Amino acid sequence: MGGLTRPRGAAPTGDPAFAALKARLVARTGHHYYADKDDLLWERVARRMRACGAADPAGYLAQLDDAGAEWAALEAEITIGETFFFRYAEQFAALRGTILPERLAARGGERRLRIWSAGCATGAETYSLAIVLHELLAERLPDWRIGLTGTDINRDVLSLARRAEYGPWALRTLSREERARYFRAGAREGTFALRPEFRGLARFEPQNLMSLLDGTASLALTDYDLILCRNVLIYFHPDVVLALVRALGQRLRPGGWLLLGHAEPNPAFSEFLTPVSLPGTAAYRRPGDGEAPDGPAALPARRPAAPAWAPLLPPAGSSVPAAGSSGPAAAPRAPAPPPARSRPGQGGPAAGPPGGRDAGAPAPGPEAVLEAVRALADAGDIEAGWRACRAALGRDPTDARLRYYEGLLARARARPEEAERAFRGAVYLDKGFVMAHYHLGLTLIAAGRAGDGQRALANALRCAERLPGPSLLPEGDGLTAERLRAAAATLLAAAP
Repeated sequence: MGGLTRPRGAAPTGDPAFAALKARLVARTGHHYYADKDDLLWERVARRMRACGAADPAGYLAQLDDAGAEWAALEAEITIGETFFFRYAEQFAALRGTILPERLAARGGERRLRIWSAGCATGAETYSLAIVLHELLAERLPDWRIGLTGTDINRDVLSLARRAEYGPWALRTLSREERARYFRAGAREGTFALRPEFRGLARFEPQNLMSLLDGTASLALTDYDLILCRNVLIYFHPDVVLALVRALGQRLRPGGWLLLGHAEPNPAFSEFLTPVSLPGTAAYRRPGDGEAPDGPAALPARRPAAPAWAPLLPPAGSSVPAAGSSGPAAAPRAPAPPPARSRPGQGGPAAGPPGGRDAGAPAPGPEAVLEAVRALADAGDIEAGWRACRAALGRDPTDARLRYYEGLLARARARPEEAERAFRGAVYLDKGFVMAHYHLGLTLIAAGRAGDGQRALANALRCAERLPGPSLLPEGDGLTAERLRAAAATLLAAAP
């Protein structure tokens, strides 16, 4: 490996072989995301170069020509996609209360339902759908033919999906009761294995979305009642996005639904799909036979009972996965009200601090920097997220949200003292930062300082009581003030 001349640092943008490699990679995967992020791409390519013993980009490019397996390994490297169960609470509320009940009613005669989770990563979204279908159909489930397919370009994450064994952070929005209902102890200590009744509904297979455009997609990818393609399209060129959404729409049954990420809707989609207004959900429907897309539609939502919500830390005394430990790990955060650019987590590359800019280009704004940190945390790339967060704080040390993520990432790196300092910094900068108060309390309790932790939880409770119950908490991953109040009050009531 000693011949590799630039294993770290800035990308060798002056090397024609690197430019050729980048062009081939973008063309093959469609990941336009890397078009202006040379340094981030180089960091990931360099890992594969070291693994292969390639001395320079030209040598690595030659290996890509000769070995199809290395292409798969490189694609896996650039598409880190760890995610978690029931991500985006409002979208799953729409699935439970409106979308799936409507599809089950429409398909009741045939008792057949087909669902595609595109860019499924480690399978949490796909299995979350399996759980919801079990709960909606209950004793009627054996009478239905359910086709629930998860696809991803990354074969490594598909292997993890088929294993259906997860670390605690992938379950971080589930209550203890829900964990016990859906999971049992995994083969490795501290992991959770999905119960067979849910696991058996889903299957997983490799699929590059670009195959929808070049004619190589499987003929089985059609006739769907529901397609979820959330936080995948943000990596493609806008022209490719339009073509992909059109192709996805063509693979829906008349009346079928397409769900996208919060930042991915485009008014141009209404030329061939009907946007549907549902809270916190980017939803479209393929018009039924004889219908035409004619602007936003609205459907009545059957509001399900709000599921119990658990604290976002493992119980006191349990271990927090350290960086580099086996099993998926992600920062314990739950989706702030969607930012201007949705963060990846399903089948796309982990975002990083913008790289490859011209020397005279302006630095990214605070929202873009914060989004990059969020994305790395959600993707389980804890060390890269930590570095990005620290670099951003060097430029803007008074951003309370960055201090908050510094705390989450420090805790994920098993550094509770650094986490405490960061959370205290966040609440100093923003006295009403509910989630920072709350996580400070959990961190202190986990460290054995129950009295200090209870005082921080009481502060979180007081701040949350000033807000309307349905209000979404900033950096709360869909958590409302009402549910936070209930969680904090429960923890305080249980205190000795």
